[in-house]
Amino acid sequence: MTYGGGMTETGERRSDRTRAAILGAARERFAADGYERATIRAIAADAAIDPAMVMRYFGNKEKLFAAAAEFDLRLPDLSAVPREQVGAALTNHFLDRWEDDESLKALLRASVTNEVAAERMRQLFAEQLGPVIGSLADPASTATRAGLVATQALGFALCRYVLALPPVAALTREEAVAWLGPTITRYLTGEL
Repeated sequence: MTYGGGMTETGERRSDRTRAAILGAARERFAADGYERATIRAIAADAAIDPAMVMRYFGNKEKLFAAAAEFDLRLPDLSAVPREQVGAALTNHFLDRWEDDESLKALLRASVTNEVAAERMRQLFAEQLGPVIGSLADPASTATRAGLVATQALGFALCRYVLALPPVAALTREEAVAWLGPTITRYLTGEL
């Protein structure tokens, strides 16, 4: 069977599989090596394809990274959480995400030195955190609140998981939530 572009069903499936293999290899390579050290050649080798195919599908390393950096923060619905506990709930959620996803850490590391990665991180927080915050407070303050929550989530993640700053890396989960939770609650629900 052929489709509008004259490609067979098998060709489309092969194309989808190739694209998925490239993205999977890219996520793993970026997580392991970081943006700067990961190469198109290494990603292609991991996907068992020619490097020219990576370029054909994505154009360049920055576009590949942007495509591979599609993350779902899987933010919880905070509407049923008591207002004084929303910061603790969100802190626990962020700790789970940072601890379970090496590629999210890779995006954070890359965003410090690479504008494409920094823009992806900005989009990620604006697109996913904004709606959650908008449901808790005045929508006019959503962008500011999201930015302030991001300062805590990203700053903590940078110090704990990337820089491994000893006092922050040594905090237990309970201590991290106790320190961050009230601040994030204030950012989410406090008066401006």
